[in-house]
Amino acid sequence: MKVSLNSKLVTLAVALVLVTSAFAASDAHKGTLQVFDPVQVNGKQLSAGEYQLRWEGNGPDVQLNIMKSNKVIATSQAKVVDLQQKANGDSAVVSKNTDGTRTLNQIRFGGKKYALSLNGETSQAEMKSSDSSK
Repeated sequence: MKVSLNSKLVTLAVALVLVTSAFAASDAHKGTLQVFDPVQVNGKQLSAGEYQLRWEGNGPDVQLNIMKSNKVIATSQAKVVDLQQKANGDSAVVSKNTDGTRTLNQIRFGGKKYALSLNGETSQAEMKSSDSSK
């Protein structure tokens, strides 16, 4: 009788771990983005505000969807890049174009050691990071 109860508990524990892992994996492909000034993403202009992010793909190359109120506003190819240290907070890395517009180049997530890099940008030296906790 004890063996039967123990095996049921082990089975339940394994099932719980698998369900928890599945939810954790789905959260790994979601995030938020807050921009304080209008920015360009793949030819589309995002106005200042908060957006939901979802990306598909497991390798470094992913398809990024930027949404507001569950409606896709812009899509872009992105690359998951490793950071040397965890980002302090969520932030948008933008570059200012010669015509005065701004282009979104990278999205960093607080507490994560990865970022999403857009437009093939991987260098962070000449980019301006706008911390969304302002």
